[in-house]
Amino acid sequence: MTAVKDRTPATTSRVTAAPEGTARPSAGSRFKGFGGARAGVYALVACLSIAFAVVAVVAGQLGPDPYLDPLNVTISEYAVSDRGGVTEVAMAVLGLGSLALLGGLRAVGAPVRGTPERLLLVWSVALVVAAVVPTTPIGQDLTLTAQIHRYVSVAAFVSLPAAAALMVPRLAADAAWKPVARVVEWLALAGGLGLLAITYVALPGGRVMIGLVERLLLGAEVALLLVLAGWLARLAWARTIGKDANFLTYHRFIAS
Repeated sequence: MTAVKDRTPATTSRVTAAPEGTARPSAGSRFKGFGGARAGVYALVACLSIAFAVVAVVAGQLGPDPYLDPLNVTISEYAVSDRGGVTEVAMAVLGLGSLALLGGLRAVGAPVRGTPERLLLVWSVALVVAAVVPTTPIGQDLTLTAQIHRYVSVAAFVSLPAAAALMVPRLAADAAWKPVARVVEWLALAGGLGLLAITYVALPGGRVMIGLVERLLLGAEVALLLVLAGWLARLAWARTIGKDANFLTYHRFIAS
């Protein structure tokens, strides 16, 4: 009787301890399985789309008529003269890649909920609309489609630096995203300065060097997308195939 009584508390404590151990997943295990693989696919699509868009835009600058000066002609005006449509395709692909980036950020639980993700959505959709609705050729009056193109382009250029500025304190407070918080901060600052510069050039500056200013602004924004997409890929794939999650699973199985 004494031996039976001594074994009973041990058995009870072992049974109650197992659910407690399995009810607390580690921080690294929340990206395992389908969620981590899905985030990895999003990250891969985003990285490939952004890289393709950069190459296509550069190629599009070489295609139009040689009299167009890239320092004083905007990318949209280049797109109108681009008979092959490479620039429009690049803009659309960049918008779709940005949507994939947003999906990946949400899949891994990145701190972008609320206003930042809405601004990222505005950026993505505005790029696609700007690619589908072209502006008018140089020297012609603005049509309705050209005005739509102008407004959505402004929305795109403004929304991404604003989203980055709002994300900076959130990324800095998140252990997984803290390593890129400072880079995002500098790129957000560069985007804000670019917005001020292009506003001055487009309004009181008489469009002097507007092409150069726009390309610098777009370069800062694309760099921001690449930083976010690259870090998303690192987190998603590392945690999907990482050994730490598997070790915890096997350890719990053996312990049970």
